[in-house]
Amino acid sequence: MNSTPESTARGFLAGEFEDRLRRAQTAMDKAEITVLLLTTEPEIRYFSGFLTRFWESPTRPWFLIVPRNGEVVAVIPSIGAHLMGQCGVGDIRTWAAPNYQDDGLSLLADALCDIVPDGETIALPMGLESHLRMPLDDFDRLKGRLGERRLASDDGIMRQLRLVKSKAEIAKLASACQIAGRAFARVPEIARSGVPLSEIFRRFQVLCLDEGADWVPYLAGAAGQGGYGDVISPATETPLSPGDILMLDTGLVWDGYFCDFDRNFSVGTPVATVRAAHARLIEATAAGFEASNPGATAADVFHAMDQVLTGGQGGGAGASAGRLGHGLGMQLTEWPSLIPADHTVLEPGMVLTLEPSIETAAGNILVHEENIVVKSNGAAYLSQPSDAEIPVLEP
Repeated sequence: MNSTPESTARGFLAGEFEDRLRRAQTAMDKAEITVLLLTTEPEIRYFSGFLTRFWESPTRPWFLIVPRNGEVVAVIPSIGAHLMGQCGVGDIRTWAAPNYQDDGLSLLADALCDIVPDGETIALPMGLESHLRMPLDDFDRLKGRLGERRLASDDGIMRQLRLVKSKAEIAKLASACQIAGRAFARVPEIARSGVPLSEIFRRFQVLCLDEGADWVPYLAGAAGQGGYGDVISPATETPLSPGDILMLDTGLVWDGYFCDFDRNFSVGTPVATVRAAHARLIEATAAGFEASNPGATAADVFHAMDQVLTGGQGGGAGASAGRLGHGLGMQLTEWPSLIPADHTVLEPGMVLTLEPSIETAAGNILVHEENIVVKSNGAAYLSQPSDAEIPVLEP
């Protein structure tokens, strides 16, 4: 059973953001960073709670300044002022965007120069899985307007802050997982022999929304005889047929937090090779779960699953995707990656996916995925773990 109860409380108490800011400022003080300059949706939301689908538009840049002392400053298009104000951010500086001559650049430069003395550091996330969400031309112009102030890496501060989730964040992730679990339980209502895969994709998203998802930004899957070739291709119009294995992998969102796990189904009675492969995937997932202890590393979790899949030969059985899981939170995939080269140390509050894969025949694989949280005494499932027996749909 899931050990974290579903919470229906949306948003966060004010103390959540106060704690995030306090932890960030402590880390900035140690790294001698005067401000963090943030431009991407999850980082801005992390400190403000600014949750909107408006990020789908690439037209406007958005900026948040997190100072080593004091409160955050939002430098944003005027269209976002009302919502940002509801988030409790007191210092909001706006411009009418888009402005092709000066799209917030002067406003941002002035704010940074107000807060950061000459010779001190403005830091941005610059490592793996980060990006800069502003025009590079504007970024070059910004550097020219900062005088003697230095632009540098945030030294991994944002990654470390987001890596360990609060109890409130974990409750939201658990809610997303439980919504998806209810939708997966209803797959027999929509999937059977003769139904096109594309139709199943559409109907499954409806099930997710019906069970309480806010939106379903990610749905992948596949279907094929005895397995499937990949798990990222779009759905085709091909109808299911007896002997197919259907896989659905959903990343639905509840209150800004993702789940990310999949389920396999056999159309009619599965052949012995499929039954054995599915059982081994469940065994590998259980091994990864048992290895997910504080003090272990992401690589340790990989090797625990790989030992079941390949006897420790590395790479997983048919795991051409390169990893056997990853972090999870405000984004569908987050740091770390469960690969041999990732030595991130697990801490209580980290949320991971366990995602082993196995080859069933040349060119065919099965993939299984669960979501877990690392706790002080081991790990707990956020998704309801699957049985070894693959579920069977009507042929």
